[in-house]
Amino acid sequence: MTFANLNRVPRSFFKSMPKGRLQALDVLINKDGAQTGKVGLYRGEFEEACVNEHLFILRNGDGSVDQRFLYYAVLLPETQAKIQRRITGSAQPGLNTQFVDAVTIAVPSLPEQQRRIAEILETVDEAIEQTEALIAKQQQVKAGLMHDLFTRGLAPDGQLRPSHTEAPELYHETPLGWLPKDWAPDTIGGVSDSLIDGPFGSNLKTEHYVIEPGVRVVRLQNVGATEYDDSERAFISEAHAGFLLKNQVLPGDVLIAGLGEETHVVGRACCYPPDLPPAINKADCFRLRCRAGKMLNAFAMFFLNTAGAQRQIRRYEQGVTRLRINTGNLKKVATGVPGIPEQAAIVEKLQAGIAQVESTHGHLAKLRQLKQGLMQVLLTPPS
Repeated sequence: MTFANLNRVPRSFFKSMPKGRLQALDVLINKDGAQTGKVGLYRGEFEEACVNEHLFILRNGDGSVDQRFLYYAVLLPETQAKIQRRITGSAQPGLNTQFVDAVTIAVPSLPEQQRRIAEILETVDEAIEQTEALIAKQQQVKAGLMHDLFTRGLAPDGQLRPSHTEAPELYHETPLGWLPKDWAPDTIGGVSDSLIDGPFGSNLKTEHYVIEPGVRVVRLQNVGATEYDDSERAFISEAHAGFLLKNQVLPGDVLIAGLGEETHVVGRACCYPPDLPPAINKADCFRLRCRAGKMLNAFAMFFLNTAGAQRQIRRYEQGVTRLRINTGNLKKVATGVPGIPEQAAIVEKLQAGIAQVESTHGHLAKLRQLKQGLMQVLLTPPS
């Protein structure tokens, strides 16, 4: 395969909506704002469409470059890096039309080679989109399952109880609504053996952090909704951790976000993984241990992520710029308490659902890795 350097892609740049009419397979690039340089491909989804002054349209006029190939060539990390270097301004970042003169891409000289490369990458993109759609569907199923399990529970045969509408005699009214008769009403405080916030600010400061090895510090960014995020790690010395033993986090402990924002809600919870060493929790990252024989930690964790628990937490939130809850108010959250065997069965079903989602996420990660590898091989000319 031979490549020809193309240092100027014929393009159109429209500044007004009436003139900026899109054609199928136009490559779009954000001109300004937080997403400056972001690339998209218009596939002709609408009968008529146009752009405003915040988008560039890259359109090859003479047919020498396949538009789908152009899209992937612009997505190549090396090309993206070149575009990023042309962005000016910090408060108001932006690109001007001269970037197309400065950014080069390599293009196979034969049109059929361009088309074949684009088709291969499109096939992977389709698989990625289908997998993302499957994950979204699995997440919806998981949310529905959580609702059913925490309102209907499981009968001795391991199946969901009939709903309250179908069998009202199996339910009683509680602060959480209609729950199975053998579920005792209680609160998070009532089922807790301990619920503590992280150390006071002066007891855990920037200067206490060390480079690995050391004792882990659990922070807000580690706490996902039902899942612990281990991608960001922080450590303090073993000596300093010795002064913070009351804040020790052990495998299986429930971690709860006391601080939140729009995309990461207050009260989201996960369990500290069993394969990680003891840690220390940071401020606004609560550690909950349930009373043995009263409630399983994992059951409490799943409950805190339900819509019913989150509605209660919203009532106790405080703050303007960032919402938060304190441990005192968190203890007031009402919960239903089934017997330990039923709790264990509910946890097992939910963990199976999470394992399925995680497996699909793993497949998605492999597809994305495959795409990046193929882009490097197919879009980079041989040296």
